[in-house]
Amino acid sequence: MGIYILRRLALIIPTLIGIMLLNFVIVQAAPGGPVEQLIAEMEGHGGSALARASGGDSGGEVSSASGDSRGSRGIPDELLKEIEVMYGFDKPPHERFIKMLGDYATFNFGDSFFREKSVTSLIVEKMPVSISLGLWSTLIIYIISIPLGIRKAVTDGSRFDVWSSSAIVIGYAIPGFLFAILLIVLFAGGSYFDWFPLRGLTSTNFDELTWYQKIGDYFWHLALPVTANVIGGFATLTLLTKNSFLDEISKQYVVTARAKGLEEKQVLYGHVFRNAMLIVIASLPGVLVALFFTGSLLIEVIFSLDGLGLLGFEAALNRDYPVIFGTLYIFTLMGLILKLISDITYVLVDPRIDFESREGA
Repeated sequence: MGIYILRRLALIIPTLIGIMLLNFVIVQAAPGGPVEQLIAEMEGHGGSALARASGGDSGGEVSSASGDSRGSRGIPDELLKEIEVMYGFDKPPHERFIKMLGDYATFNFGDSFFREKSVTSLIVEKMPVSISLGLWSTLIIYIISIPLGIRKAVTDGSRFDVWSSSAIVIGYAIPGFLFAILLIVLFAGGSYFDWFPLRGLTSTNFDELTWYQKIGDYFWHLALPVTANVIGGFATLTLLTKNSFLDEISKQYVVTARAKGLEEKQVLYGHVFRNAMLIVIASLPGVLVALFFTGSLLIEVIFSLDGLGLLGFEAALNRDYPVIFGTLYIFTLMGLILKLISDITYVLVDPRIDFESREGA
């Protein structure tokens, strides 16, 4: 297993480079880069944007003309060159990409083009929101879906199986953001009850609360966003667990265990559970990445939670390249590491699995 882990760790490097290169090419080819964004802002807001770009020395030159298309709009060549140098676009793309990889190897993600903060500080600032939503959503989904899937497998075809399947399919069909709006209307002062807060992760007087009041305030703010975030997450995992258990229950070793006189709980949790959970464990990295970083974007917007999903979305709209590639690098790295952890968990759950022998075959 040690050799397999080393191989997978070594494979992370070329995988990261490949993903970063693909996205770098795509983003560079997209129109409306940061230079164009700043030019549009200068044309819309006048001197303030110009002063930020040129240090306040070019105020009277904006109206001068030049030969290229941008100059014809009132932007002098000298100022355009200053903007390109400021954003690093005075170098060819391959040099910028190589420099980016070198900086990212030491987790130096640079500064945001438009937020006047380092990318690292932005990620650290937004991380608590995304971790809170992702962690509690994942925990609730697994706590409910696995026992529910087992119960559905044991009672396959019963009334409980039918109505629970109908309920989770309906929940899966309801978009999370639409359910979030419904929760706000019902429980956050929309039209009926005003039981839960609508904005932020904590109250304005959070620092003045005692430690147990802080814990209560934290979960009070998370109640509606987490509920909206998990509404569609039960279906896939529940049905996956059920089908996995049904497949294992029909195998010969289960028949043999029952013939030996073992109790049903011993059969299910002593023999079937370990094998049936392998496919569920395999889905964990994807669930974590989706819930932590991508699945909660609209939930963050609706409940005014400033997390990584909203940060990445705004960075893409503004062509804030350092934020785009910095968050992409971290998301990809975490996804690859989580995939490796899931493989290790495979072996811990079932020691019969040998990845090294499979690779060598």
